[in-house]
Amino acid sequence: MAKMDALDRQILALLQDDASLPIQKIANQVGLSVNPCWRRIRRMEAGGIIKRRVALVDPEKVGLTLTIFVRVKTREHSAAWAAQLTEVIASMDEISECHRIGGDVDYLLKVTVPDIAGYDRIYKELIARVPNLTDVSALFSMERLKSSTRLSIPA
Repeated sequence: MAKMDALDRQILALLQDDASLPIQKIANQVGLSVNPCWRRIRRMEAGGIIKRRVALVDPEKVGLTLTIFVRVKTREHSAAWAAQLTEVIASMDEISECHRIGGDVDYLLKVTVPDIAGYDRIYKELIARVPNLTDVSALFSMERLKSSTRLSIPA
């Protein structure tokens, strides 16, 4: 983990809430002048702490009303197979997250689509492009109770 102090954590908290804040406003809120604040942000960007700045889109307002968590099991665990899975997942924009997990399931995917037909298309593409899947099962989100990109950064 990169070395950060309290000011870095304050800056990150502000940027996580609104990455479009002007440097002057961030600097004022953390008690720095503009140049040192800007240098801290640049250092965190160069160090990979800040990966990128993006706009967060409300999926429902753009017609993506269905979120599905897909559990994937396989008996294949070779590096070549994992690389193929990673390539396929990366090429499917509807899959926003993929985690390799411990337990009785190997991978967990987060899929966001307009409707069941959209999920069916993704499901068929996934099983056609990735060999040796032993189980692909879906958990349909009924209601989003919390959605955040904000991380709680330890001191």
